Amino acid sequence: MKVLLSIKPQFAEKIFNGTKQFEFRKSIFKNKKVKSVVVYASSPVQKVIGEFEIEEILMENPATLWEITHNFSGITKEYFD
Repeated sequence: MKVLLSIKPQFAEKIFNGTKQFEFRKSIFKNKKVKSVVVYASSPVQKVIGEFEIEEILMENPATLWEITHNFSGITKEYFD
């Protein structure tokens, strides 16, 4: 199953060039069968730009999640907080 996620263009670009290997969301998909994400780059791009497979979903408290993912988060700690 696929989902469509709206992602800011600067972060979408980092996902596809490999510098952002984690996408952070406050809530998880209700359907546990989701395996693929179709990326819609939000304004000003406003179009679907690609797709990626979900390798794993991490569910941790924010401090632990940052500790695990910060090297390939593609964002700053300030933005994460």
